[in-house]
Amino acid sequence: MRWDALEEEPCSMARTIGVIGDRWTLLILRECFLRTRRFEGFQSALGITRHLLAERLKKLVRQGVLRRIPYQESPKRHEYILTQKGLDLYPIMMAIVHWGDTHMVDERGRPLLHQHRKCGKDFDPVMVCSECGEPLSAKEVHTHPGPGARSTPAAKVPEKPKAKPRRQVA
Repeated sequence: MRWDALEEEPCSMARTIGVIGDRWTLLILRECFLRTRRFEGFQSALGITRHLLAERLKKLVRQGVLRRIPYQESPKRHEYILTQKGLDLYPIMMAIVHWGDTHMVDERGRPLLHQHRKCGKDFDPVMVCSECGEPLSAKEVHTHPGPGARSTPAAKVPEKPKAKPRRQVA
């Protein structure tokens, strides 16, 4: 796989990494979910160079993750708003946050708490099966090729290696 061609791979993970798979893009998305919208706000929050920020924002707009909307005419300035495609990244972002809250916090605890507006309680994001509603873990999931899998051996689930016959000692 070539890093600059991940978006063309027949793998959903590779395609997603091709869009959001670098640290600055993930941090820009974090800021979007924290309701930062303006270039200066991103730059101030992240300490990123103007050139790098402009490049990442353009890519997110080109990929349809963000929408660029003018908010001032002279000089022309824009806000960056999450599209539905961008909002659909929320579970990914929350999974990363949850992993960090579980494995990377220090003695002070979590830097941010997330509260569900409907019930008013702080929560931990949980992944559940869309069919039965039960919580999921890696050990409870089986994968198999779907309709978008390539027809080469790379798409097939590898078989367990067969045990070599033992040689008998005389």
